[in-house]
Amino acid sequence: MPRLKPADPARLGLAPHLRAILDQPFPRFSDAEMLRRRQALVDVMRKHDVDQLLVCGEQRAGTGISWLTGWVTTSEQIIVFDGREQPKMFVEWVNHAPLAKQIAWQCEVEWSEHRSVEKVVAELKRRGARRVGIMGVFNFGKYRKLATAFPDVVDLNPAYSRMRLTKSEEEIDWLRIGAAFSDASIAALSEGLCDGLNERDLGDIAERAYAPFGGVTMLHYFGVTSMAAPDCYIPRQHPMNRIVRDGDCVFTEITGSFWDYGGQVLRTFAVGAEPPALYRDLHDTAEATYDAVTGVMRPGCTMDEIVDAASVIEARGFTICDDLVHGFGGGYFQPILGSRSRPAGPLPDIVLAENMTMVVQPNVIDRARTAGVQVGELVRITATGFESLHRAPRGFLRAG
Repeated sequence: MPRLKPADPARLGLAPHLRAILDQPFPRFSDAEMLRRRQALVDVMRKHDVDQLLVCGEQRAGTGISWLTGWVTTSEQIIVFDGREQPKMFVEWVNHAPLAKQIAWQCEVEWSEHRSVEKVVAELKRRGARRVGIMGVFNFGKYRKLATAFPDVVDLNPAYSRMRLTKSEEEIDWLRIGAAFSDASIAALSEGLCDGLNERDLGDIAERAYAPFGGVTMLHYFGVTSMAAPDCYIPRQHPMNRIVRDGDCVFTEITGSFWDYGGQVLRTFAVGAEPPALYRDLHDTAEATYDAVTGVMRPGCTMDEIVDAASVIEARGFTICDDLVHGFGGGYFQPILGSRSRPAGPLPDIVLAENMTMVVQPNVIDRARTAGVQVGELVRITATGFESLHRAPRGFLRAG
C-alpha cells in the first residue's frame, strides 16, 4: 500500500489566525470566552430562580457539554454547575475519563460507575440544592429518579436555545473553520462526481475532503435523480446504492464540523449534461429566493419579512419541502421558517440580532413533488446586513 502524504491545510484557504486554531493539539477557546459562557449560565439560573444546573449529553447529542467545558459529548455526560464551585462532570465510560480530564476546562471529572443519577443526586445534596434546572438530553427514567429527590425541576432548554442563537467572535471563528471543511467537500465533489459512482461513493468523497484536518461528519445528504424523469425532490438522509449517470441531477447538503462547530453548504450539480428547462427554472428560483431572503436580513428583521421575501417561490409556481431558514451553530435552533405554501408552524417571536448565525437553504420543488434543487449556506447577521461564512462557488454546478 502506498504511503499516505500529509494533507496540506493551505488548501482550506484559512486566514492565519484560523490556521493557528486548527494547529493546536486540542483546540481551545480563550479563558475569557469560557468565563463569559459560565456567567451567561449564572444569569439564566438567576432569572429562573434555579440554584443548581445539570448540563446533560448522551450518545453524542447535547452541545451544552462542549459549550461549557470544551469536551464533546460521547456516551453520557452530566455536569453539575452552580457558578460558585468548580463544575463537576460525571462520565459514563471509564476509558473516556482520562481524556475528558485533559480537555474539559476548569471542570472536575469523575467516572459515574454507571450510577450517574445517584452520583448527581448526592452531589446536588452536598451542594445544598433547592431548585434544579436541566439543559440538554436527559431521558425520562433518569428524570424520574432525579425528581424523587428534587421534585421542582425546571426545563431550561428553551433558555439554552435562545442563549446559543447569538455567537461570540471566537465562536464565529470556529464556524468559519467548519464552513471551510464543508466547502472542501463541494470542491472535491466538483472534481470527482461522475457517471458510475453511487451515493455511498459521494459520501466518501465528501468526508475525505475534511477528515485529514480533524473534521468530523455531522451530515452529508444527497439526492440523485434523472433530470429527464425525476423521482427525488429533496436530499436523502441515508444513501441509496443508486448509480450516478450522465443526465442526473445531484443535490446535496453537507456539514463538516470542527468539534461542535459546523458549516452548512447546499449545492446542486448537473452531471454530464446541461439541465433542462424545469431544472433551470427551479434553480433560478432557488437562487433568487436566497438573494431575496438574505437581502432583508439585518438586525431588527422580523420573521414576517423573511417569509415575505421568499414569496418569489410561490410567484413562480413552485413550493418547498425542507425548511427555508433555521438557526445553526451548536445546534439546530429557532427561528425555523418555511414559506407561505409550506409553513413551519407559527412564526417564532424573534427578531434578528447581530452575530446570529443561520442557514438559508431554499429547497425549491415542483408542485408534483418529483423534482427539486437545493442551494444556500450558513450566514452571519452583521451590523448592517449579512455575511456568508462560505466560499464554495454558487450557481448550477457542472460535473462529469
